[in-house]
Amino acid sequence: MRRKVAGNLIWMLADRGLQVAVGIVLVGMLARALGVDGFAHFQYAQSLVFIAASIPLICSAEVVVPRLVALPSTEAKHTLVAHAFAIRLTAGIAGYALMCLWLSITQQPADTWIPAAILGTAIMMREPFGVVIASMQARTHNQPNVVFNLIGLSAKAGLITALFLAGSGRVPAYAAAFAVEPLIVATLLSWYYLSRAPGGVPPHSPSLTRDLVRDGALFWLSFMLMVAARRTDQLILKPAVSLAELGTYAATMQVLDNFTTIATILAAGVAPMYVFAQPSSDAARRNIMRVAGGLTVIGLCGAIMLALCSEWLVHLLYGQAFAETIGLLRLAAFASALVFADVGLSLLPVYLRKPRWVAMKWAVVLVTTLVIDLIAVPQFGARGAVLGYATANAFAVAFGLWLVLRSDTVSAK
Repeated sequence: MRRKVAGNLIWMLADRGLQVAVGIVLVGMLARALGVDGFAHFQYAQSLVFIAASIPLICSAEVVVPRLVALPSTEAKHTLVAHAFAIRLTAGIAGYALMCLWLSITQQPADTWIPAAILGTAIMMREPFGVVIASMQARTHNQPNVVFNLIGLSAKAGLITALFLAGSGRVPAYAAAFAVEPLIVATLLSWYYLSRAPGGVPPHSPSLTRDLVRDGALFWLSFMLMVAARRTDQLILKPAVSLAELGTYAATMQVLDNFTTIATILAAGVAPMYVFAQPSSDAARRNIMRVAGGLTVIGLCGAIMLALCSEWLVHLLYGQAFAETIGLLRLAAFASALVFADVGLSLLPVYLRKPRWVAMKWAVVLVTTLVIDLIAVPQFGARGAVLGYATANAFAVAFGLWLVLRSDTVSAK
């Protein structure tokens, strides 16, 4: 069993690591092809899609996977998967409609709403068809999903490379290349599941639908708050600064997003054995602090390297047109080390199964980001957004430490 779990985890980590590595290269091509202004339009559209894509998370894997594991029959599991798919698809359609409504209300230019409309098709594909991934997780068998992701990633990378080599600078063309990946993955997941599932569409059960929505509501709220906290900065920046400044900030955050993903990968690698497998909360808490400390050291070392190599890195990835990104990256690099500490500390509410704590944390982070950005961005532009990023990360770490101390006090009583 341990060998099966370890092998499945290796597949998951390899998938995520390759996604990050290829993503860095593709973003570099994108930035060079589109220029600062075009890149700003594209990243703003992606931020809108990212926020809208949190809406289909209403019936997340945290709710579906444990239920699938507990169900005894294949027919019952098929019924659950079908209901979860229907909920996610309905939410995905609603998310796409709300994104289009935002584009209309804010009167975004065609350079923004066309790529957003194309990229937004992923809202109706990733999470709805991702319910098949949940069924794989329930069986500890993620290998097919990794293979499907690699096929989709290869198609996207091939199309973007072809556009780049052809000298294309059209934002919608690159958006279409990005949209191909979730379409391919959704198609392959559908084929995989339907070729193995019991025939026929199960009858609708209103009570099961209500249970899934109710049980997933708190996780859904947490995910939406997290996504909003991480992307609201660009929504605030766009009307307050020039497109060039928004583009340099988006480039900075793109580097940091890929860098901080390392923390998630490392935490996912060590948490099952060193945290979740611990029989007592005291032992788990001690290990969580060790993991958080180790991740913080790794984050600081990486931040120092990013700051020292920022000029070389920006020129390598984005080119001379993004020279202003160098200073922003040096400022924001050290703030990103706080994300590593936060990822480690976030293992506690997961271990204790306290999604309410996660929702509280992201609510604090979102409010902090909004307050700081609304005050600092009009005065300092992109540097004000970096200040909001740093302050929000600091509050997240402080909140995590408070939870550790609070849980220790509760245990002592």
